[in-house]
Amino acid sequence: TSRTRRRCAATWRTCTSSTATSATASATPTVSGSLSLPCLPASRSAPAHRCLAGCQRLADYLEAVRKDFAAAARVLRGNCEAQGHSESCYKLGAYQAIGKGGLTPDLKAAYNSFLKSCEKGGKRSINACHNVGLLAHDGRVNDDKPDPVVARDYYTKACDGNFAPSCFNLSVIYLQGAPGVPKDMNLALQYSLKACELGHMWACANASRMYKIGDGIEKNDTKAEALKNRAKQLHKEQKEASSSLTFGE
Repeated sequence: TSRTRRRCAATWRTCTSSTATSATASATPTVSGSLSLPCLPASRSAPAHRCLAGCQRLADYLEAVRKDFAAAARVLRGNCEAQGHSESCYKLGAYQAIGKGGLTPDLKAAYNSFLKSCEKGGKRSINACHNVGLLAHDGRVNDDKPDPVVARDYYTKACDGNFAPSCFNLSVIYLQGAPGVPKDMNLALQYSLKACELGHMWACANASRMYKIGDGIEKNDTKAEALKNRAKQLHKEQKEASSSLTFGE
């Protein structure tokens, strides 16, 4: 439609104008002697979602290949704030959290970017939901006042997407209890077991302990031992994976 073409054209202009000066100044000539940006759509009449994905690929290119983090930040900001592209919002939030690409470190801005990504859905939305939960749980985005209810809600979104750290954090919230989130040992065990199944070592250890001492649940030595062995196995695998890394190859 004409509306889609207009949106795509506007997105194209945003991407290219964000990087024109930086890319031209720092580019290494290609075989043909000109700057190659193959991540952009081939046509301005391409569907809008391809233009948005093209901007994200351009940001990835600037970050990974050109190491031009300032230009990448500009593309991410435009693609997130103007177009609401989920993956760009996630990456922008990561930049804002640590002040990458010349941005001022701003956890509240990062929170809002992660929130956009989480609510939009997409490739990195589960990670974004987890980060919303972390920042709400931490409280630094709310005048050092943790919000366990918001943290629970966004951990739940991420855990539903099988993100193990969120499942583990949920289990801890229910294990300890918090304002607005009553202690619930059954839910604590449920989320510990799910995180354990997803490969979270400490979740296996916590679930093992709960079964071993009967902490709010019925004691079960057999399950406690199986979960302890699972935790040990995961720890062994992590150590082996770490020791197998070889630098310089």
